[in-house]
Amino acid sequence: MFAITHGFRRQFRGVALALAVGLGLGLTWAVPAAAAPLPQFYATASGGTAQLNLNASILVADADVGKLGSSYVAFSFNQQWYFHDGAQWQLYTGGTAPAYSTGPLASQAIEIVRGADMRPLVGGQLVTGYGTSEADMLQNSKFRLVYTVTENGPAQRAPVLLGSSGEFAILAKTAISTVPTSSVSGHIGVSPAAASFITGFALIADPSNVFATSTQVVGGGKVFAANYAVPSPTLLTTAVLDMQAAYSDAAGRVIPEFLNLGSGNIGGLTLAPGLYNWGSTVLLPADVVISGGANDVWIFQMSGDLVMSAAKRITLSGGAQAKNIFWQVAGQVTIGTTAHFEGVVLSKTGVTLQTGASLNGRALAQTMVALDSATLVPPAP
Repeated sequence: MFAITHGFRRQFRGVALALAVGLGLGLTWAVPAAAAPLPQFYATASGGTAQLNLNASILVADADVGKLGSSYVAFSFNQQWYFHDGAQWQLYTGGTAPAYSTGPLASQAIEIVRGADMRPLVGGQLVTGYGTSEADMLQNSKFRLVYTVTENGPAQRAPVLLGSSGEFAILAKTAISTVPTSSVSGHIGVSPAAASFITGFALIADPSNVFATSTQVVGGGKVFAANYAVPSPTLLTTAVLDMQAAYSDAAGRVIPEFLNLGSGNIGGLTLAPGLYNWGSTVLLPADVVISGGANDVWIFQMSGDLVMSAAKRITLSGGAQAKNIFWQVAGQVTIGTTAHFEGVVLSKTGVTLQTGASLNGRALAQTMVALDSATLVPPAP
């Protein structure tokens, strides 16, 4: 266990103890997979705040590998900063920030917390960074906030409530299209657009004119449109409002456990439960694992697009369920050719499943949904 410097004020004695027991526990480095084209900083966490496991990683940019420099581990709490100097935590009072390590720069991973009670530190934020100098780190943004300690921790997020939009496998406002043959297990609906904006499905009108069917909509699924007979228009209006409310709910969640993870590139990562936020497009150029329990929740917020490369997969482990995974995307969602995706997609614009792609979840879009010989299966309730 690392000691805490005498610089702590008397009123922070409890915080100091938590830092000593928590952040000082098992503070060891290992070398992760590789460097990166640009600097990347992220953290992964599991368990609640009362028993938190937290690991942070620094991926040094290709151009910086091997240069003489320093890495930094800092923690902010109650408007004060603490830096780890490789031996102990220090209260920062100005001047040069203590470095965790100095030498040739290389990608590193750090175990910050293992099974630690972090409840005295709710609101605290962990920041990691590196640079050839402190000025290089600050001026070139080679640092990131990677974790915020929350009251309940990453495993305690409440699911996003879908309301009646959760009765649809696909729900869109302007259009739904398919390049046959796709397979959708469940209801699809479009509103305020009319049935003429559902294309490629070879719709078969029901005599009641309340819904239609299609050989590409299976498992008892039906096709609904705003211009079908009552009660379809009212039901669809409610479902669309619920979809928009769910999007706002997901977008409005605050204090993310993971901020700008991987600088928007999450390929190859294992994602623990919690709230994730990116002020950018998010890329999945490699397989991703979503790992957690059956009741854990994942909410992914992004201000840009969501792009999954061809032939990549999201895999669930540990009992994680697609119904508890929510992707709130301000831009376009593209699931690449033969790729497999998991979770409920809440898109401010459109969702495209390219040739042979599959989705275990729902596609709820505020413009259109386009399928190309794709498969969509709603998650188990």
